[in-house]
Amino acid sequence: MTNSHVVHGADKIRAQTPDGRESRAEIVGDDPDTDLAVLRIDLPDLHHLRFAESENVAVGQIAVAIGNPLGLDNTVTAGIVSALGRTFPSRTGRLIDNVLQTDAALNPGNSGGPLLNTRGQVIGVNTAIIPAAQGICFAIGSKTAEFVASWLIKEGRIRRGHIGVAGQDVSIHERVARFHQLRQRSGILVHTVQKGSAADEAGVQENDILIWLDHGRTALGARTASPARPARAEPQVAPDRAAETRDRASLDHAPRAGVTQLAGARWPLPSSPHVRR
Repeated sequence: MTNSHVVHGADKIRAQTPDGRESRAEIVGDDPDTDLAVLRIDLPDLHHLRFAESENVAVGQIAVAIGNPLGLDNTVTAGIVSALGRTFPSRTGRLIDNVLQTDAALNPGNSGGPLLNTRGQVIGVNTAIIPAAQGICFAIGSKTAEFVASWLIKEGRIRRGHIGVAGQDVSIHERVARFHQLRQRSGILVHTVQKGSAADEAGVQENDILIWLDHGRTALGARTASPARPARAEPQVAPDRAAETRDRASLDHAPRAGVTQLAGARWPLPSSPHVRR
């Protein structure tokens, strides 16, 4: 497993093991949206690493990075997990969720290498740094990496749905909630609607607050556990679902996973958001 930006578009790939053996590598699957790729190499007696349970990763724990920075083979650096739950833009513009921040030194050549805990389990896949900063590096979380790898091995790609809205979490004022008889006090404030998208066809407009999605309450944070969840057909989205009795706008072929695309988006709030019937 490696980063997509390491192998994407390559005509020929060769892999080298720590003991010096080389082999031609074949891309099994490539997902630029999460910057992950799976390779197949034909060599005997290869050792593997296990993914750690992401729920057990904690801020402050030791993190060990392995890679070939600047061509220096098999370099090991150590630090700590600085933060959890970061979002980071991929090359395609889509935000990668549940990214780990670490101060373990990473440099060009570390991309695609493992970030390990003290048990030798993979807690992340090293992917990016902020060059102008010191000790601010990022790794794609083990849960995301394991999920994406399983689907790349199975199908060679990740299928995603697209609703066609951009927005952010917002609280619903108590008066507004009572007036519209809403059961919840938060939703997704719509900032833009893509023309011709399922949301546009369903009548979703800017400044709408989405509060219900496919029988589940909308919350960006609640959708970030599986950022690459395979598509499901015909979820339901409602700009206003008071007491579950109001009409719902059907977004055909707009899967639940689409809302995770919005995670981490931050725009200035309009002065007067409203809930539209």
